[in-house]
Amino acid sequence: MKALENKLKALFDFQKFERNADLQQVIDSVHSRYSASKSGRQELSLDDMEWVNAAGQPVQFPKKEEKDR
Repeated sequence: MKALENKLKALFDFQKFERNADLQQVIDSVHSRYSASKSGRQELSLDDMEWVNAAGQPVQFPKKEEKDR
C-alpha cells in the first residue's frame, strides 16, 4: 500500500508544477465523486466513530447516557 501512496504523492507533486490537463481531469473527477461538500456527505464526528464496526461481528455498546448511570 505504501508504494501506491508514494506514486499518488509523486503525481500530485508533479501536478503542482506541470499543470497536466489530463491529470487534472482525473483529480477533478475523484474530488467530485468523493468530496464531502459536493456529495452531501459529511465526516463522522468522534462520537459517531464509536458506532462504526469495520470488521467482524457487530457489537452493541450502551449509549453514553446509559454508561453514566
